[in-house]
Amino acid sequence: MKKRGKGMSVMGHSTGRYGGGDPSEARVHLKIDGTFNLEVGTPEIGQGVNTAFIQIAAEELDVPYEAISFSNIDTDVAPYCTGTFASRALFFTGNAIIKACKDLKEKMKKFAALIMGVNPDQLEMADNKIYMKDNPNKAMSMAEIGTACIMRGSFLNGVGTYTAGGPSPINPVTGEQPLVAAAAFGTCVVEVKVDTEIGVVEVLKMIHVYDVGRVINLLNCKQQVSGGAAHGIGMALFEDAHPYWPSIEYAVNNLADYVLPTAADMPVESEYSFVEKPHPDGPFGAKGFGEGTPNAIIPAIAAAIHDAVGIWIFQWPITPESILRALEAKKVGEQSRY
Repeated sequence: MKKRGKGMSVMGHSTGRYGGGDPSEARVHLKIDGTFNLEVGTPEIGQGVNTAFIQIAAEELDVPYEAISFSNIDTDVAPYCTGTFASRALFFTGNAIIKACKDLKEKMKKFAALIMGVNPDQLEMADNKIYMKDNPNKAMSMAEIGTACIMRGSFLNGVGTYTAGGPSPINPVTGEQPLVAAAAFGTCVVEVKVDTEIGVVEVLKMIHVYDVGRVINLLNCKQQVSGGAAHGIGMALFEDAHPYWPSIEYAVNNLADYVLPTAADMPVESEYSFVEKPHPDGPFGAKGFGEGTPNAIIPAIAAAIHDAVGIWIFQWPITPESILRALEAKKVGEQSRY
């Protein structure tokens, strides 16, 4: 018999650490043609963060996205970064990029002011140029400034560093301070179908909602949710490095025996949306959330299985064997151990 059930779970996930010990650095350089090179030391591990970094720099400098080239190829020469972990990359390095761009903008205004014979406070940088606030027609393009720099033997670079300090100081008596820089939240509702004869679980539908602070790149956020769905289903139903039966000798020791979900295991129906409540310390209000995307899925699947067949299973993954054992225990009135 095949039975359907629905389950829901909510999650919270941290963004980096609070206070010292978790910094990122960024550099941005004006080139002769008026474009910019952005350098960070944050590794791209497939989450698409490089795209978001370029967007942040382009937004802060008010230049086209195409005007930003990007480099983070070698940690020996790249700006310092603590690493890509704890969903910190966008939050910490994004803030460092904003600071680097602000630093460069001030240097560019001072340089342009010397050429234009005005006070730097009279200048504004926007629309890919620097111009007089009270006379926008008096302006220099980025290319004109870049060329002028080279002709005068000047090189303009901006540097920015960031580590979370937040609005709350460290308690001088107890040393207490907040643990994380920010926290993202989310919820997931799933519908499953459980085959009580063979114990197989099929995930039919998922609905996700995530509070990400501010969406920097919508496609990247959607891809994070899709990837997180696969991870969550895998952890809930398939992935097992240490099966308990019949003995430890049967433990998985290679990827040929480690069962992963495929496209065939993904739900036919999947909906997701994002709540934007900008974080006061995030880059343009953004928070890190990528690692949290599988978290709510796993208990939601367990709850949906319980809704379908009336059993709670507390050991991951929830395999067909564990479902059949729990169903058998339910028949004889035993408490589920699975």
